[in-house]
Amino acid sequence: MNFLAHIYLSGEDEHLLLGNFIGDLVKGSDRFGFAGPVRRGIDLHRFIDDFTDHHPRWQHSRELLRTGQRKYAGVVTDIFYDHFLALQWNDYHHRPLEEFATEVYAFFESRYEELPPRAQHLLPYMIRHNWLVAYRHYNGLERVLQGMSRRTKFDSNMAEAVLELRKYETELRSDFSSFFPELIAASKRFLEEN
Repeated sequence: MNFLAHIYLSGEDEHLLLGNFIGDLVKGSDRFGFAGPVRRGIDLHRFIDDFTDHHPRWQHSRELLRTGQRKYAGVVTDIFYDHFLALQWNDYHHRPLEEFATEVYAFFESRYEELPPRAQHLLPYMIRHNWLVAYRHYNGLERVLQGMSRRTKFDSNMAEAVLELRKYETELRSDFSSFFPELIAASKRFLEEN
């Protein structure tokens, strides 16, 4: 999953939120450099990624995109799933997405010094372009994907991925709608047990 889903799955716990946000940017044993509650958020992030990567509906979505997106099909699938979450936000959260995003950005800014350097670099772009809300709209997705495409190590078709979203939208949305409630339940279990 991408940023919006990870942030959503952190619930109201600020330590989980911080750790879950930086989870991809903290490698291996570097997680031990963070306080226990933040480290739990990093662990939640890793659990979410592992659960997602092994879920048959997410795998189906990735395969739909593999021809056009090749190596980056999984990354694009994650972003498309954030798109569907943003579109269906009111089904999952009691506050409007715009209000939620503003509060999340303010929280990350208040904890800026605790963020790893890569997260400190990323945060201003995220806020300026309002990524969490931008996922809702095709033009926002295009901007996010174009930006990611410029930063990839290998040739990528991410800048054209929205065309594939339009082509496979019904199947992708169906996969997301089956997958996401299972991810929510699995994340809750993980937090209860860890």
